[in-house]
Order: sequence, then structure tokens, then C-alpha cells
Amino acid sequence: MLTFNEKLAIIESYPELERKDVSLKRVNFQFPDSISEKKNIVYHLHPNGNGFVYAGHLGHYDTDEKGMVNIRDFSKEQLQAILTESIAALSPQAKPINEEVVIGELKEERWTDAEGNVLILLFENESWNIYYGLNLDATFDTYEEAIDFMREEGFQPE
Repeated sequence: MLTFNEKLAIIESYPELERKDVSLKRVNFQFPDSISEKKNIVYHLHPNGNGFVYAGHLGHYDTDEKGMVNIRDFSKEQLQAILTESIAALSPQAKPINEEVVIGELKEERWTDAEGNVLILLFENESWNIYYGLNLDATFDTYEEAIDFMREEGFQPE
């Protein structure tokens, strides 16, 4: 688990977010350029490491009734991914998604289909994960299962 200061450093690396100190030493980060009324991207980041990121507009996160995702146990890569996705989805003009946030220093395999769609296969956290852009599409226990899935979906290695 990342510490409060590690999470703070990651979040503060996004210049489009504005820090707002709140009660009990908690910190919010707002996205003033949001196309939604939703301005708080990071909510109640606490010195104990707990906190929330707004992902109500992203369909692939387990959110609470307010659209928030608890980031207490997020890795650096997971935190960067959700922040990038949330900001991009709430931006006035859609910005290209930076896949580097997901990939980081991991070795990747890229697979494409006949329509030019690209899937990225990564081994992370003891699982084989398949991403479509920044979105986690599927997770498998073995490399062979992941390869079979992509081939069944019409994808071939680049």
C-alpha cells in the first residue's frame, strides 16, 4: 500500500488538479475544468492512506453510490490509471489516453484485430491482464488462457 505522501506526490503530479485542504488533515483535489458539476476528483485523502477517486463516469470500477472508488490499497500504476481516466473523461475535449500509465516498466505484448483495435497483454500482480487502452478488459491465471481468449476474439500478435 502506498503511503499518504506517496499518493499525494502522484496526485500532485497532475497540474490540472487543485489541492483543497479539508478537516482532519484530509485533502481533496478538484478539477476546475470539469465538464460535469463533479469537481472533486480526489476526495478525503487521509494521512492513514485512505481516500477516494471519482469514477462514476467510468463503467469498469466498483464504485459506491456517489461514484467513488476507495484507493486505500491501490498501487502507483492503479492510482495513475484511475486519475488519468477520470480527468480525461471529465475534460472539455477528450484527450488521447496515455497507455504508458498502465504499462509503466512492465513487458507488454500488443495484439490487433482486423479492424485495427489493439489489446495489451501484461503480467502484473501474479495475473495475465488484458487492457484495451487504459481499461482492464480481462484477467487470466495463465498466459495460455489469455492467448486463447485473444485468439477467440480475433486478435493476433503484432
